[in-house]
Amino acid sequence: MSRDMSGTSIDGESARNSEAVSRFVERFAAEMTEAGMQRTASRVFAALLASDDASLTSAELSERLGISPAAVSGAVRYLTQVGMVSRERDPGTRRDRYRLHTQLWYTTFTQRDAILTRWEHTLRDGVDSLGEDTPAGARMAETAEFFAYVQEELEQMMERWRERQEERRGAIIEKRGTATEKKQRGAAGA
Repeated sequence: MSRDMSGTSIDGESARNSEAVSRFVERFAAEMTEAGMQRTASRVFAALLASDDASLTSAELSERLGISPAAVSGAVRYLTQVGMVSRERDPGTRRDRYRLHTQLWYTTFTQRDAILTRWEHTLRDGVDSLGEDTPAGARMAETAEFFAYVQEELEQMMERWRERQEERRGAIIEKRGTATEKKQRGAAGA
């Protein structure tokens, strides 16, 4: 990777300050670690998130994060198990590439919805077992009601997200079309 005097990457269209990117990766990883994710897995995830292709090899992750290939392997194993990263093979090579899933957050929340549904059903069974009129049964019923509420809100929120993404994609396509038209008019007038 080539850099100018300020440390800014000059690799074509994605020129940016690598130190600023590194600071972001470490800051976001710290937030994820604070929320309970393993530290190295947090750093690997943040590095993938900050990469243009959402994809890096073990060697690239090792170099960017200053960690051993074994540490990368352990982090990727964890991230794969929790469904945040997938492993791919570069065509014609034996080199693995690790990629964030598309629609990662949407998929993560959708999977959480399925978990909440199972918990709600189990809690409702608990209400039946404990008795609705007991303190423990009432607590179970309230917890099940909370999960049902969260699921309803999550479903509505995800629908609004899908609509927002469609609007955003439409705006991007429209913007690209306008830029292309301007270029064509400029070329025709030249």
